[in-house]
Amino acid sequence: SEMCIRDRSGSGLMKAIQHNKNFAENNLERRLCNLQLLALDVDGVLTDGSLNISNDGEIFKSFNAKDGLGISIALRSGLQIAIITGRKSGIIHQRASELGIKILREGVHDKAAEFHNLLNELHLSNEEAAYMGDDLNDLPAFNVVGVSFAPCDAANEVIARADVVVDKKGGKGAGRSVIETILKAKGQWNEIVASYTFGGQGDKQ
Repeated sequence: SEMCIRDRSGSGLMKAIQHNKNFAENNLERRLCNLQLLALDVDGVLTDGSLNISNDGEIFKSFNAKDGLGISIALRSGLQIAIITGRKSGIIHQRASELGIKILREGVHDKAAEFHNLLNELHLSNEEAAYMGDDLNDLPAFNVVGVSFAPCDAANEVIARADVVVDKKGGKGAGRSVIETILKAKGQWNEIVASYTFGGQGDKQ
């Protein structure tokens, strides 16, 4: 079934697909408002999942500028962003650095255990964290967080277990959709948009 999340000012709707029928809309908005940390997988979330590899290693990854701007806005607005990925790549370090992401965990085999460690380090509760993943190795992290997200082209098993599935594909704005959803629920999005009517905000993409 489809649901809409409305920001507190009453303007702007973010469509999402809700799979947990017991996860009422008002409960979702309350959980979104509590979030202090959003962790993202890379391949299949911040990229379309393509792996471009030569004999010397990974050549490149394709990232989305809208995701990049969304991440910059989130960090500027007080929402912490983390990357938790099973792969290791210098490309990920470069992307994280240019966007200002300071929390990067790579080569992770058990994302639930890594998430618990991260929450302890940041002194956050499970309910204050969200995670977006697209494949089976992301499911353990879903059990740890207050809200779990998936892109619309995630594995069927992930879609079935995610609290919210956004209407964007991985690498095609899925991360941006999640960030907008969270910031709208917190009542911050309209002010963010208004700030751009006066000039650039220096955000990286």
